[in-house]
Amino acid sequence: MGGFTIGTTEFLTMGVLPEIARGVDVSVPAAGRVISAYALGVVVGVPILAFFGAKLPRRAMLVGLMTAYAAANVASALAPGYLVLGAARFVGGLPHGAYFGVASLVAAGLVAPERRGRAVASVMLGLSVANVVGVPAATWLGQNAGWRASYLLAGVLALVTVGLVLAFVPHLPTDTAASGGREEARAFFGNLQVWLTMGVGAVGFGGLFAVYSYIAKTVTEVGGLGESTVPIFVLAMGLGMVVGTWLAGELAGWSVFRSLLASSAAGAVVMGIYWFAAPHGWWLWPVAFLVTAVGSVLVVNLQLRLMDVAGDAVTLGAAMNHAALNIANALGAWLGGIVIAAGYGYRSPALVGAALSVVGLAILLVSARVHVRGRVTA
Repeated sequence: MGGFTIGTTEFLTMGVLPEIARGVDVSVPAAGRVISAYALGVVVGVPILAFFGAKLPRRAMLVGLMTAYAAANVASALAPGYLVLGAARFVGGLPHGAYFGVASLVAAGLVAPERRGRAVASVMLGLSVANVVGVPAATWLGQNAGWRASYLLAGVLALVTVGLVLAFVPHLPTDTAASGGREEARAFFGNLQVWLTMGVGAVGFGGLFAVYSYIAKTVTEVGGLGESTVPIFVLAMGLGMVVGTWLAGELAGWSVFRSLLASSAAGAVVMGIYWFAAPHGWWLWPVAFLVTAVGSVLVVNLQLRLMDVAGDAVTLGAAMNHAALNIANALGAWLGGIVIAAGYGYRSPALVGAALSVVGLAILLVSARVHVRGRVTA
């Protein structure tokens, strides 16, 4: 439910971006910076909350983080203008990564080691289901009752999550080995493989956000379809996340690193197809599905790899993946807005996405090279 709440909140902005732009009297590319503000909040919040909260009981962390999330969404709904909305979205991003990081650790700690990949994937599945149910519903709500109603819905979902965590998540003792102490943090941030893994997420995953941020205008302005079809395309991307998250859990048992290589290469290809399909209306629907399916395989396996290379700082490692992914969110939305504002059209972010996927693949190959050299030296 926490994943569902966060997924609905994070992605609903893409679906109602034209409505937000009209509501706060800015252009669509300028409104896209609200997406970047949320993503930057995630990036800032993850190391701070993971560091100071690592020794707190994980159940209490989940409750506190989601309560703050509810308050930020209500503040977004009540924002009187563009600047206040951007600030509220930034604050809303602060608990995001830490919540997913703690939830992933709880899930992994409740199952046998061989089922760890599936447990983490099940936590991420809430994010995927949100894009099938929550985001299309929030998009429809925003189009018919105003974009503020979408954020109010997100606030209600967050409060429901708090109640469910209190009711069903067991109390777990804090793992003293998984501390956020200075030595563990220093070792974490001094590990080259950590930086390479986060680099893959920060750059390689940016392509998904480059196209998702402007899906509404791509469907209507490029594809020639009506605004009422936008929730259907949002649904396609949600279904892709569900299938991709399930597939990621299966592929993790085969090879986490090979799954990362395959999904990065596939991402570049799919982005190219997206660019060609965009002017052809409904032909874009299955391609939108593939964009998020491939991206979800990347996300889950990045989570597992970062937890593996984190050493003793597993809380920090589990959470920093979401910081990296939200750098991708900010980067993709920002670069997409730049090429659109430059006059290249609403399908041009797909080419940006293809380039980002290629760079992510290159970083993975560097990571493999570093790993091989380390084994030879040892």
